[in-house]
Amino acid sequence: MFSSGGAVLVLVVGALWIWRRPGSSWARRWLIAAALAYAGLSCYALSYATGRLFCAGFRPLTSSEVPSGATAIVVLGSGSYTVRDWDNARYPVLDRASAARVLEALRVFKMTDAGWIIASGGLPRPTEFDDPNGRTMRDALIRSGVPESRLLLETESLNTHDEAVIVGKMLRTLDAQHVILVTSEIHMRRSLGTFRAQGIHTVPAIAREPPPSMPWVAWLVPTEGGLNLASDVWHEIFGLGYYAARGWYR
Repeated sequence: MFSSGGAVLVLVVGALWIWRRPGSSWARRWLIAAALAYAGLSCYALSYATGRLFCAGFRPLTSSEVPSGATAIVVLGSGSYTVRDWDNARYPVLDRASAARVLEALRVFKMTDAGWIIASGGLPRPTEFDDPNGRTMRDALIRSGVPESRLLLETESLNTHDEAVIVGKMLRTLDAQHVILVTSEIHMRRSLGTFRAQGIHTVPAIAREPPPSMPWVAWLVPTEGGLNLASDVWHEIFGLGYYAARGWYR
């Protein structure tokens, strides 16, 4: 529902309701409530302020925060795209969030000289067209100079809970003393709790998000960017509640 398509669907329902029952006060209230709700959700400033609540207490990882001992870095996927030409040659690329996470994993790797990096991310909606996000991140790390011998791959997960379960089994075979978890700032709180529920205590390393580049008026009026940000924020809000209810979060 946090998309332009969702907004259109809600408004179409209201329009059909009024068409079928022209005198219904509830139909008019539905349309007014929907218009106000989507106007608020599409306001970038409001979504940004709400998202900051999930980021409180997190800051960039420094070398002084990394304990000594065998260390593994786990970088969680976000998404990637694969394009093909007419000869079926493939070219997978990271989305913006995954690219930021790869850069942070690379920075932490250089800082710690970690023994392993686990690139984690499957295909939530499997198709033969796309590559698993974990593989795309691994390839990007190799191109950035990380030795392939230090890279491990996880491509079976469909969500953060799956990543914690599958990666947790991988970590137990590595004898790593410390685990550094790399993901986006807004996703970090749920990720830490999900790994903690699997008995894995991790050090957070938040990926740097590029600051929004827009005129001040775009912060205050409904925009597609505001609605996209609201989708990410409310995904985390509902995700925390759902994971807690399932016992997947601590």
